[in-house]
Amino acid sequence: MPDAKEAGDGVTSHEAGHGAGRYSGVGSPRPGRRRLTCLAVVVAVLAAGAGGLVWLFQSHLSQPFGDDRACDGSDTKLPEAISAGGAPIPAGASDVHYYTRNGNAEVTFVSGEVEDYLHRAGVLPDDALPFDAKYGTKAEAGEEIALPDGLCGSPLRGPVWVYDATSATGSGVGVMVERSPVDNESFRLPTRAVVTYRLP
Repeated sequence: MPDAKEAGDGVTSHEAGHGAGRYSGVGSPRPGRRRLTCLAVVVAVLAAGAGGLVWLFQSHLSQPFGDDRACDGSDTKLPEAISAGGAPIPAGASDVHYYTRNGNAEVTFVSGEVEDYLHRAGVLPDDALPFDAKYGTKAEAGEEIALPDGLCGSPLRGPVWVYDATSATGSGVGVMVERSPVDNESFRLPTRAVVTYRLP
């Protein structure tokens, strides 16, 4: 006959075996819980992707007319090939922005062919020197000169020369251009220009 110790050992071992069977799943997630975790991860990834797409399209659509060149508040869309003051701005011009309001337009761009544009637009006669005081004036000194109100883009870097719309040529086109900081007779290369004119 087994003694008490053996009987106790048998009970203990039976309970241990019974308990091991009961708690064998502890520490590993249940199948249902695992599925929920995977689903949550998938939903989070999809939500992040959808949010990025919404931000991308909203950023593009927030521009007037869906045109990245148009500044906020513009009321008239300019064509793909902008003709400022009756002359197309230089082909290949970069950083182009415009602001239109009440029949007026302001366009800023960067190009290495600004002098050619000035001649084509009638701002500067063909035989005139670029910085003849008869056709323009030097703007106030400063490292940076802000663009006109409403026009977006980078500021002009001084020194700046201004061709007034009411200058001797009577072109009706006002232009501000960056002048070379080392040569008073040359434009900065490339040159940022701001053109102001009446829409046709």
